Amino acid sequence: MAILVTGSAGFIGFHLSRRLLQRGEQVIGVDNLNAYYDPSLKAARLALLEAEAGYRHARIDLADREAMAALFEETRPDGVVNLAAQAGVRYSLENPAAYADSNVVGFLNVLEGCRAVQPRHLVYASTSSVYGANGKLPFSVHDHAVHPITLYAATKLANEAMAHAYAHLFGVPCTGLRFFTVYGPWGRPDMSPFKFLSAILEGRPIDVYGQGRMQRDFTYVDDIVDGVIAALDRPAQANPEWDPQRPDPASSGVAPWRIYNIGASEPVELMRYIETFERKLGCKAKLNLMPMQPGDVVSTAADVSETVRDLGYRPTTSIEEGVGRFVDWYLDYYGSKA
Repeated sequence: MAILVTGSAGFIGFHLSRRLLQRGEQVIGVDNLNAYYDPSLKAARLALLEAEAGYRHARIDLADREAMAALFEETRPDGVVNLAAQAGVRYSLENPAAYADSNVVGFLNVLEGCRAVQPRHLVYASTSSVYGANGKLPFSVHDHAVHPITLYAATKLANEAMAHAYAHLFGVPCTGLRFFTVYGPWGRPDMSPFKFLSAILEGRPIDVYGQGRMQRDFTYVDDIVDGVIAALDRPAQANPEWDPQRPDPASSGVAPWRIYNIGASEPVELMRYIETFERKLGCKAKLNLMPMQPGDVVSTAADVSETVRDLGYRPTTSIEEGVGRFVDWYLDYYGSKA
């Protein structure tokens, strides 16, 4: 099959594309390699993908309507995975227009492409951030996520609603995956593993927000990819038991549309996370304890019972194993550039 993967030079998109290529799929990658973070890291990921015979790259901005329409018409993919987005919670406070362009307009162009060529399935990235002000843990897809506290989360909620409309109107099966704090080799430099590791190695203090008491459902990237592929292989269907008088937010009775959590389902306190880096490196971190930041939540935890039941999803990577692999990759990748 030919699978179109947007954000293929990004963190998760790179790992997903490699896995799809390994199992014999043709991958059409879409990424504009923007400068939100170090483009050389994206270029290094892309170079590995382009070395594979089954990979083809299109350097397109998702917000470019004509270019996206032409790509869909030319390639007519069997499946689509939309991972391209303007990422980051705090950056949305500084540059909100980037989120509207990439996450709303860009996603609309993906939906329009799917409307035109009718792939078997569209799987798209959502986020645990959509749960926003909801304090009920673990976060369940059956909870109403209607109180986002960042624009980033609001755009992802918009994606879920837009996908439902297109699934209903045009019959495109759509599955949204709410990712929980993804980490691992080839990750994003703006995320905590990079920040913590570089600070420890350079002897700089780590800014630890929420006094280190925040918890996150850190999920290793290979476990995320397992969930994406499991979803891709099972096109969404309408839920025959859906009750319009008590509508379930995770499914639909009028459209082939589903929502799932993809997380480790084992929340880790920030201090334990930092201690894992310390043990791996054999040195102590300097800590600068800070209050919560705007847009942050105290805890995230994924209820993955639906994902296990429907997709057979079972994350297997412990935080110690995952951090260890990330540190090994970081030292090898950046050490070779010293």
